[in-house]
Amino acid sequence: MSESQTTAPIRWGIAGPGRMATEIVPEFHLAGNAELVAVGSRSAERAEVFATKHGIPRWHSSYEALVEDPAVEAIYIATPHPQHTDIALAAIAAGKAVLVEKAFTATVADTERIAEAARQAGVFAMEAMWTRFNPAAAHLREVIARGEIGELRGCQGDLTAFREFDAEDRLFDPAKGGGAVLDLGVYVISFAQHFLGTPDVVRAVGGRYPSGVEGEFSLLLGYGDGRSASLAGAFTAYGPGRMMLNGTRGWIDVHARFHRAASVTIWREKTPEHLEFDSGYRYEIEHVGECLAAGLTESPIMPLDDTVAVQRIMAEVLDQI
Repeated sequence: MSESQTTAPIRWGIAGPGRMATEIVPEFHLAGNAELVAVGSRSAERAEVFATKHGIPRWHSSYEALVEDPAVEAIYIATPHPQHTDIALAAIAAGKAVLVEKAFTATVADTERIAEAARQAGVFAMEAMWTRFNPAAAHLREVIARGEIGELRGCQGDLTAFREFDAEDRLFDPAKGGGAVLDLGVYVISFAQHFLGTPDVVRAVGGRYPSGVEGEFSLLLGYGDGRSASLAGAFTAYGPGRMMLNGTRGWIDVHARFHRAASVTIWREKTPEHLEFDSGYRYEIEHVGECLAAGLTESPIMPLDDTVAVQRIMAEVLDQI
């Protein structure tokens, strides 16, 4: 019997009743060790409407009130990137675990502040990189660890999501953490960093919208031993959103869209094995509950060092384009 079945569920609150929060609410009900008990917003009306619509028993008209709610043990932060820092720091100071939506923050300095605060307080903090927790990713880690495709030497992939330019939309507003790198690049970079490690060299090109945020990017990650990752993302074009991991004895195709990790083909030399998997946000939620039940303050799968490393890579990409 798993931890999620033998311990009391973690009582969660949501900060930010927006698009991402709406998507993830059903996943709290699917998770075996979570109970969604509260939502907070800067707007009392938005919080009340969201809570009523989704059957959440408690709602708060400020993030401070959510953080101070004694019924809440963990907070999922789903606000725009630049707002993550203040909410996360307040939650950590109150002793509440945090699951912070990707990208973790808008800057390296803010990411480092949260990581340092969590470690000093001994409070759990994790980036909500759901791809790493889907069953397919867990299976691929095992396949690679067993050497079934040999030594991992490279990674290639893309993630695109065409959007018509709208200066009023968050995705195109620099003040709200807009741009393809923070929204899409975090996925491709985190995937490569997870399997290959943190690179020694980052080279990037891309283009910008009139608002100043980047609409597309391509980058090469290089490693001292010759390994590399070739990655791309864009709001300006359509594309499949797939990944490939190359080894000395085979390769792995993570089919579109790779961040959902619902379908993979493992090629052991020239012999393919196609596999289908369930996917969803419930797995990262359950993982947080399992970590808390075990007394952990960081995830072994999405540690804070990885989040900081990915944030630094994104900052380098933004500087170059």
